[in-house]
Amino acid sequence: MPEAEISLRELKKARSKLAIYEASLKLIEHRLFSEVMVEDICREAEVSRVTFFKFFSQKNDVLVYYMRIWLTRRLLDIRAQRLEGFAAIEHLFDQVAIESASHAGIMPSLISFLAGMQGHPAMPPLERAEIRLLFPKQEEEAAAVPSMYEAFWQAMDEAQRAGELRRGVAVDEAVQALFTIFYGSFLTLRLYEGTDVKGCYDAHLRLLKEWPDDVPSEKSRGD
Repeated sequence: MPEAEISLRELKKARSKLAIYEASLKLIEHRLFSEVMVEDICREAEVSRVTFFKFFSQKNDVLVYYMRIWLTRRLLDIRAQRLEGFAAIEHLFDQVAIESASHAGIMPSLISFLAGMQGHPAMPPLERAEIRLLFPKQEEEAAAVPSMYEAFWQAMDEAQRAGELRRGVAVDEAVQALFTIFYGSFLTLRLYEGTDVKGCYDAHLRLLKEWPDDVPSEKSRGD
């Protein structure tokens, strides 16, 4: 994707769209996206409402755009680090925990948004200029539209073949469990007034893992 193929006009449009995205993230550092108005985003991004709706037909489309960028980054990390099975899943979940510390409103906002949908939203394609600005030197890989389901399925298939997945748990069942853990852990933490996102993720992921038969039980340790 040579530099000359992307015009200054395309790059300017991409910068405006990314300004909206970054402004939205800033505004949900400590509150839900439902509490943020389009006018707030436009003011922070220094764009007009017309510009906002040129890129996003509705406000919640910004959340889907966030998911697209976030998942692409994580899958590029996984590929670069050659992570497989539960190591890949743990990387994904650890990054959620890290980002939740600085953007506390993002996951609750996503959960609220997804609760009103039928099915997981399709990830939107990115324009070449957006890819250039977001993923320099990784443009070809970043152009592929990611799928959370496919990422989970591949990791659980790898885990099963490596003997990491708990016996008796099918790959499709494990994928459903991962979606439950990915989103449901935040609801669990709120119900229990907890803040340890990573700890909650780790505790639930252990339920899907196979443990060596020679690991002593709690009872045998006390004998």
